[in-house]
Amino acid sequence: MMAYNLLQSIQLLGDATDSFTERMLLGIKANEARIDKLMKESLMLVTALAPTIGYDNATTVAKTAHKNGTTREEEAIKLGFVDEATFDAVVRPEQMIGPKD
Repeated sequence: MMAYNLLQSIQLLGDATDSFTERMLLGIKANEARIDKLMKESLMLVTALAPTIGYDNATTVAKTAHKNGTTREEEAIKLGFVDEATFDAVVRPEQMIGPKD
């Protein structure tokens, strides 16, 4: 009886996996424009500024940007913590993914 139930469970998991693959995964495409927009607007990336402007100032940038509905770049520059060139040099999302070398 236990072996039968185990086999039934395995069959059910296999069927669920096949159904998920067929109905959800096949043909799926990433919305790259939306991903790029969300990445550029993410307030979490303000942590990249912490080594340059300090953790407290980076937190201030994120909180102010959230409160005002602005971007982290706008607030960091407006608050006088960095200029545009420094911000662009420091906040590089493409360098924040994957393992560190």
